[in-house]
Amino acid sequence: MLEHRTLHNGSNLVTAAIPDAALTCLDFWCRGGSAWERSGEEGMAHFLEHMVFKGSRRLGPGEFDRRIEALGGSSNAATGFDDVHYHVLVPSAESKEALDLLLDLVLDPALEQDSFSMEREVVLEEIAQYRDQPDDQVLQTLLELCCAPHSYGRPILGWENSLREMSPGGMRSYHHRRYQGANCCLSVAGALEEGLISHVLSSPLAALDTLMDSDQNTRTQSSLSFHSGRQCRTFPRLEAARLMMVWPVASADDQLAIAGADLATTILAEGRRSRLVQKLREELQIVESIDMDVTTLEQGSLVMLEACCPAEQIEGVEMEIHQQLNSSLTTAITDEEFHRALQLVGNGHRFSLEAPGAVAASAGSQTLWGRHRDLLAPLQDLMHWNASTLRERVMPLLQPQHSFTLIARSEDNA
Repeated sequence: MLEHRTLHNGSNLVTAAIPDAALTCLDFWCRGGSAWERSGEEGMAHFLEHMVFKGSRRLGPGEFDRRIEALGGSSNAATGFDDVHYHVLVPSAESKEALDLLLDLVLDPALEQDSFSMEREVVLEEIAQYRDQPDDQVLQTLLELCCAPHSYGRPILGWENSLREMSPGGMRSYHHRRYQGANCCLSVAGALEEGLISHVLSSPLAALDTLMDSDQNTRTQSSLSFHSGRQCRTFPRLEAARLMMVWPVASADDQLAIAGADLATTILAEGRRSRLVQKLREELQIVESIDMDVTTLEQGSLVMLEACCPAEQIEGVEMEIHQQLNSSLTTAITDEEFHRALQLVGNGHRFSLEAPGAVAASAGSQTLWGRHRDLLAPLQDLMHWNASTLRERVMPLLQPQHSFTLIARSEDNA
């Protein structure tokens, strides 16, 4: 059971009491992912995540990690397109001290010039390593082709030329612009130590400025401009040919539509009994692997299909996938297919809520975007669908003509 509180400055607190849990997760979320970067800031959100862990005005470099580990805990962070989050997992009795450390680190980073210069080189090396991974480059090329100039078509890591021009002052301005009241949410899951809630309510989270970002309304309402089409590209050191297809689907706000997309992609390409896997891998044996999944995003979600196969099979693979997708318009979804999809998608959600960290992440990400939903609400969303409505309303969206297709081959086989 979740409890939601909105602080006077617009920031949010969501708590999930798990009395028997030995650990408590404190997960700070901010609408500060790469989609919020302005021209010249490409890579700022991810670089800031690095700099946060270099210390605050009160915590020296490495001190946060040492003190969290001394409490018996661990910490991590992740930057996405839409948001960024920082979390700690500690024994429940240490949650107040861990909260103080987390909020101090995230809300008051030092951003010192020496650390800034050194960490920039770390990020630039990370970009170089990313560009040296063939699979990553196939995916990034696909996103650029179908999403650019929207920010979803840009690497979260950013561009080297923008990173080289960044300064601590510019990063401080970005931090102040994004880390404001209504842009922030703290999610707490686990055994809730006595007094922890009141501790949060008097913490630096409550002292954040009320949201004043002038581009808040326009940026949250912008939607993905998707380009359909088809291209062939070659990539160095690619081990197997790839057929990548991507479709635009509803934004994260439309949770019912996302549930439908999850069910449809499960029927099409999850497990040996799914249509595409059964036909292309088990029966025809023309692919090494094939799968589909839904990437849920705030400005427009994406369904992606990836098939790996020998280069000489790529045309046949594409033709067979098109035939299977076309037949999904007229071939009824059987009761067995539908109930299997319900079970797989539902169990995936249930299993994701077995630990405080996963509960805090789910509750925090939803609350950040104004969706005050019960943790099990996605299971109820699934029940709004049946075999007929999936075929009539979702399968038409996943047709070849609505996709962007990238045929990726190795330069060695071109």
